[in-house]
Amino acid sequence: MGWYDRKVRCVRDLSCGDTRIYLELEVLRVDCHRCGKVKRERLDFLADNPLYTKRFAYYVGRRCRAATIKDVAAELALDWHTVKALDMQYMEAQLERVGTPGPTVIGVDEISIRKGHTYRRVVSALLRGLPIWFGGKDRSETSMSQFYDWLGKRKSSRIRLAVMDMWKPFRLATARHAPQASILFDKFHVLRHLGEALDQVRKSEYARVSGRQRRFIKGQKYTLLAHRENLTNKRLNRLPTCSRFL
Repeated sequence: MGWYDRKVRCVRDLSCGDTRIYLELEVLRVDCHRCGKVKRERLDFLADNPLYTKRFAYYVGRRCRAATIKDVAAELALDWHTVKALDMQYMEAQLERVGTPGPTVIGVDEISIRKGHTYRRVVSALLRGLPIWFGGKDRSETSMSQFYDWLGKRKSSRIRLAVMDMWKPFRLATARHAPQASILFDKFHVLRHLGEALDQVRKSEYARVSGRQRRFIKGQKYTLLAHRENLTNKRLNRLPTCSRFL
């Protein structure tokens, strides 16, 4: 390699109290005789965004753990997108330090990232209480399979329990990639289906009877579907009568 030129760059470092600190660096550029391209000197203390040092990027990431990106941007006089990028670099560095986990009990859920039914999968290691994977493009079996491909066959074979809702693609992907794992449906979805089934019975009984019995059933939806501790004494006294119809 031969010398090409040098360029002065100003990068932001950790502040001292309320005073911002900037470093002026001379960054060399050299000719690479092997590939014929001009390459810039690599400085290991700079973050992926070369306008900031790694320790400043680490500080931004740590602050984002306790405050919103908007608040951190206002505090450090940075653009929102800059803080977001530095926070992502911080999280990637943390994931590299931890390495690929080997969970035995996982929880599968989804979150909406924008309007229009746009979802992403979230998989957590339940025994550690930590999210370990975020991805997928939709609610398909293929998106769920991306998690098991990332985890690998050996670690997927160690999963003994998968907690999820009743969405079929989740079950199919788990049965294909981790057939040894037991599948447990979370209680919230089970209770929701039980509530819907109970209300269907109430509606059918309402259609079957008439007169005073119909008027009684019409007003008992809350009595049947609410938690017992949320019912008044008046509604609790109606439960034995409701059970005669169900």
